[in-house]
Amino acid sequence: MSDTRRDLVGAGFSLALIALAAFVMQRFFLPLVWAAILCVATWPLYLRMRAALGQRPIIAAALLTLASACIFIIPVLLGVAQAAREVPVLADFLMRANADGLPVPAWVASIPLAGNAIDDWWQVTLNQPHGLAHVLSGSAVGGFHSARDIVKILGADLLHRLIDFGLAFLCLFFFYKDGEALTRQITQVGSHYLQPERWLRYAQKVPTAIRATVNGLVLVGLAEGVLIGIAYAIAGLPSPALWAFATGVLAIIPFGAPLAYVCAAAVLVLQGSVPGAIGVAVWGTMVLFVADHFVRPGMIGNATRLPFLAVLFGILGGVETLGLVGLFIGPVVMVLFVTLWHEAYVSGDSVMPSS
Repeated sequence: MSDTRRDLVGAGFSLALIALAAFVMQRFFLPLVWAAILCVATWPLYLRMRAALGQRPIIAAALLTLASACIFIIPVLLGVAQAAREVPVLADFLMRANADGLPVPAWVASIPLAGNAIDDWWQVTLNQPHGLAHVLSGSAVGGFHSARDIVKILGADLLHRLIDFGLAFLCLFFFYKDGEALTRQITQVGSHYLQPERWLRYAQKVPTAIRATVNGLVLVGLAEGVLIGIAYAIAGLPSPALWAFATGVLAIIPFGAPLAYVCAAAVLVLQGSVPGAIGVAVWGTMVLFVADHFVRPGMIGNATRLPFLAVLFGILGGVETLGLVGLFIGPVVMVLFVTLWHEAYVSGDSVMPSS
């Protein structure tokens, strides 16, 4: 067998093994990716903790994994507990609104251009007994045959998320413990197929991009939730802490926070607190404008040296194509692409004849 044919057979064998491994592990890709993102983002903290514990990697990995899990679990449990307390109130409101009809708020008719049309539609639908059920009948809510179906679907989805959650933190522990060995192996493989200098240039960009994205998205999003939550409390919104938590989570996604504070403003309007609703909407818009146009792009772009449009397209494109995990993968892809662009630009500039 010739060397060329042997190389082709070897490449085909390697690709077949990679494809088979990807097929077997496809169910676990998402927990692996989340664990890798969290490990890279918190790796400096792990190194400091390991040094403080006298270079005991297993203990440091276990403690930091447990701490990371608690940071995620405790707010979720508090949110679920608060939501569980609010469910009877919401259910009672929906039952009364469906049985007796939901009166048209006085401010609807004053809406420019569309006020009269909205008022007429509300009168013949939501203001009628069982009008709410009629409106929801064509949606996903009305498509279920019974509450048992809803419980089954929600229970299966919750179990699926819990399994992914547990697998992600199990992977995180081993990423901490064996991270340095895994990094050496990846570097060796990458340097084998690329020039070592080029591989190092790309490999150094990935951790920086991930940490900058985590800081720019997660930390800024949670800060938005806190700031807008203050407005919720001042305006007298019921359960302001729960609304602030939901706003902080949605604010991690660009343009997600308006969905939360607009709904909160709508609840205030239905309660008759129009000034409070206006205050929440105005304050939320101001916080969002400053965070999304100055703080977030600055934190991500300055650390990764990406232009604003590359940051924006990386985040939005990542969410569009990959879901929530795309928030972090998208900017990394854009960093690598811009690195390739600069590499090609410098290479092309070096071969251009001087005038």
